[in-house]
Amino acid sequence: MDIYEEISKIRRSGKQAALATIVRVRGSIPSYEAAKILVREDGSILGSIGGGCVEAEVVLAAQKAIREEKSRMLSFDLTDDDVDHSGLVCGGTLEVFVEPILPPPTLFIFGAGHVSRAISKVATLAGFQTVVVDDRPDYASQKRFPEAAEVIADYFENAFTRVQANESSYVVIVTRGHKEDLNVLRWAIQTPARYIGLIGSKRKIRTLYERLEEEGFDPELFKKVTAPIGLDIGAVTAEEIAVSFVSEIIAVRRRATLPEGAKLSDQLKYKSHAGQKL
Repeated sequence: MDIYEEISKIRRSGKQAALATIVRVRGSIPSYEAAKILVREDGSILGSIGGGCVEAEVVLAAQKAIREEKSRMLSFDLTDDDVDHSGLVCGGTLEVFVEPILPPPTLFIFGAGHVSRAISKVATLAGFQTVVVDDRPDYASQKRFPEAAEVIADYFENAFTRVQANESSYVVIVTRGHKEDLNVLRWAIQTPARYIGLIGSKRKIRTLYERLEEEGFDPELFKKVTAPIGLDIGAVTAEEIAVSFVSEIIAVRRRATLPEGAKLSDQLKYKSHAGQKL
């Protein structure tokens, strides 16, 4: 099996892996420069960089790269002095570059109003693949969202069967009404999406949670939801709201630690969205 074909397959499936490549060799080693090993998220491997303790250590580093979604460089000295450590006597050194293989992050935008248009544009510029869903054909069109990877004009319930949210997915709920928000939120909290964001006032959010509790949903599921959305940059316009929101999902994607007070307050979010037609 070709490693690059497997990488393409992994990315299409929404799964993760890490690729380790020997990038520099000095002296004698049990492999060759450019040798590769692909480590899947379940621990299975494809390819080899020479076996032994070095390869075992690289596999562990690859699994860590998958968890942290960060690349790393490893150096090994296979001289006689290190025989007890590595089990190999080669008299050379090598460097291995380990990089995570991640599926493209997909942002599902439920709602196709002007806030959604701004979010789709900014998110696309930031490297997210956007999919827009709305039950209004006049709003959900490729003409209004030319940068989107896909635009679905259908009832929200029907759209749930057409989209697949995984660990690399982000969901933002910006529909035009409480009923539609509730329908999307009900679906979203049952997915493994990395981020679920809900726009609206504190009262609206609390009402939706109470409705779902009445339906039998575990309140623990609501911890997966970010509401209100966005970072505290004083956003007022649709474009500014989009920047604050995309900044937030970038932080989630990169596993950044936000400074205290960076999250948009309920009071400011309510003020920012007052009168906005979503």
